[in-house]
Amino acid sequence: MRLRAVLFDMDGTLLDTSPDFIAICQAMLAERGLPAVDGKLIHDVISGGARAMVSAAFALSPDAPEFEALRLEFLERYQVGCAVHSHLYEGMAELLADIEKANLIWGVVTNKPVRFAEPIMQQLGLAERCAVLICPDHVKNSKPDPEPLLLACSKLDLDPASVLFVGDDLRDIESGRDAGTKTAAVRYGYIHPSDNPNHWGADVVVDRPLDLRKVLDQALCGC
Repeated sequence: MRLRAVLFDMDGTLLDTSPDFIAICQAMLAERGLPAVDGKLIHDVISGGARAMVSAAFALSPDAPEFEALRLEFLERYQVGCAVHSHLYEGMAELLADIEKANLIWGVVTNKPVRFAEPIMQQLGLAERCAVLICPDHVKNSKPDPEPLLLACSKLDLDPASVLFVGDDLRDIESGRDAGTKTAAVRYGYIHPSDNPNHWGADVVVDRPLDLRKVLDQALCGC
């Protein structure tokens, strides 16, 4: 079936949101008189969410008495500063332009709550170009469940088989596969050092956004 749409995971796939996460963690540490940590410690656990990032930054177990207050403070700070330093990955602007020139549509299916996802898309000038934005708020079950992708396809009135879903986590690939979409795993995202996208069972694995050009060309010509 001919490709009709490309759906992206947000963090670590469409956007590099790590600079804002890292800046918030470092600010929280500094205000407590604690030394800065290597940003890579935070970067490598972003897929685990606020809980994982706070745990890494403060070297605290989530069971620690002070942990929940730190997690909530992190989220409050992120609500205000979620799009200060975040940006499209190198080559992604060109890829989105290619998608639009090919008369394809694109959207986002993310596990990021809508209260963060919508402002980021708006502030980066992507909201009006994005055909659909699906967040956990819109579904009962988040990725790796196929429900978010099935909802996106339904809203776009597309057969999942005509959709390519691109992600940087095993949950993305499992969600896409179970929904019936084609899947592409990216190696440039927030992948834990012990993980390997080659083992996720994606239809294709790429090193950078522009590598998806070839994938799109093949899908459009039915090769």
